[in-house]
Amino acid sequence: MISNKMQEQVQNSSIIRAMFEEGKRLAGIHGAENVFDFSLGNPSVEPPEEVKQAILEILNTENSISVHGYMNNSGFEEVRAAIAQSLNNKFGTTFLPQNILMTVGAAGGLNVIFKTLLNPGDEVITFAPFFGEYRSYVKNYEGELVIISPNTLNFQPNLEEFKQKITPKTKAVIINSPNNPTGVIYSEETIVKLADILREKQKEFGTDIYLVSDEPYRELAYDNANVPYLSKYYANTIIGYSFSKSLSLPGERIGYLVIPNQAADFENIIVAANIANRILGYVNAPSLFQRVVAKCLDAKVDVDTYNKNRELLYNNLVSYGYECIKPEGAFYLFVKTPIESDVEFCNLAKEKNILIVPGTAFGCPGYVRIAYCVAYRTIEKALPGFKALIAEIK
Repeated sequence: MISNKMQEQVQNSSIIRAMFEEGKRLAGIHGAENVFDFSLGNPSVEPPEEVKQAILEILNTENSISVHGYMNNSGFEEVRAAIAQSLNNKFGTTFLPQNILMTVGAAGGLNVIFKTLLNPGDEVITFAPFFGEYRSYVKNYEGELVIISPNTLNFQPNLEEFKQKITPKTKAVIINSPNNPTGVIYSEETIVKLADILREKQKEFGTDIYLVSDEPYRELAYDNANVPYLSKYYANTIIGYSFSKSLSLPGERIGYLVIPNQAADFENIIVAANIANRILGYVNAPSLFQRVVAKCLDAKVDVDTYNKNRELLYNNLVSYGYECIKPEGAFYLFVKTPIESDVEFCNLAKEKNILIVPGTAFGCPGYVRIAYCVAYRTIEKALPGFKALIAEIK
């Protein structure tokens, strides 16, 4: 008999993954070319050529024992130094290798930092819509996820409600920008106001509140949009980064945490995070890909491909009568459903072999997420189905 906690997790398993599996089932019936799967944020753009060359160079020239062996739980010193220097060059920061902890993707990093920070009953605030797995990551350590209702006008965080919901139990706030599922970038004005509120509440309650920035989509921004680097605005910032999207390497599970010196209780946090990395079972981030990403810190995927998809999907859906905010980053469109139930709308779309994810999964019912990290031809072939769907409803 599985544990009570896991029984609950099984019952509330990821809708996104369920839709992905449904896509494979339908492909077996209708043929993959006739199923339009927009469910999973699985990059469709090839990794940069630098990644392949780095792998070959490492395997052909470096000592295999050092490439594949254990290292400090934080990761290879030279890799962490390279990442710190790259961040300093890009953002004017002053990070050192000691501020970087290599992780098993951003998800592994978030679990490490929540394991490090949370006591049972501690609260973690997030803004709807949000990546649904945050629920599990917080619950893993007996924390309580506090959800701020969505600002559907422009999907910037609802700061008035946020200010009211911070309590002495608030240990962390997690934000994600560019955002999954909306593609919205939180503006500098928003970040400044959010940081002011956090400083005010820290002083009021005499507590430390950590701002955890989940940043797998940082490099996927359009029209020269600026994505603020949060450690420059708020001292108690911890950043979780992943190369899954920026280098199209989701299956390699490689990322890092940035824990700045100015974060409260820094010395204890970095020690505890190293131990958490080990005892959670990660031990260390994948050794080969630590070395690979260190050689590819200036490499980029072809964001223009995603931008073409964005323009094609957004412009056509709006012309059909759908309502949505044009995404500034990531590779998702968050569309208001023309009927009340987002789940029912997804079921109607499935009848046309279109697979999308209900906004309920992101804490924002009445919307659906469409992942446009697919082939351009997939969007072209799906558009008649989207057009017919809204016409039938109206």
